[in-house]
Amino acid sequence: MTTAAPPAEQLLYRPEEAAKALRIGRSMVYEEIRLGRLQTVRIGRRRLPPEYIAQYVELLKREAEATA
Repeated sequence: MTTAAPPAEQLLYRPEEAAKALRIGRSMVYEEIRLGRLQTVRIGRRRLPPEYIAQYVELLKREAEATA
């Protein structure tokens, strides 16, 4: 009897997938990348590691705290 391996964690996301995860539009993702606020690496069409998405969220939190 063999057991199935757990599905591999997704290591890179397409901008469309990142937009869906962040609940923002795809054009906003590209704008944040262009501004350097959302870092990327590129392998084919995939370019956003989960840790870069998390860093972007942390940046947004810091900005919100600074204006509060």
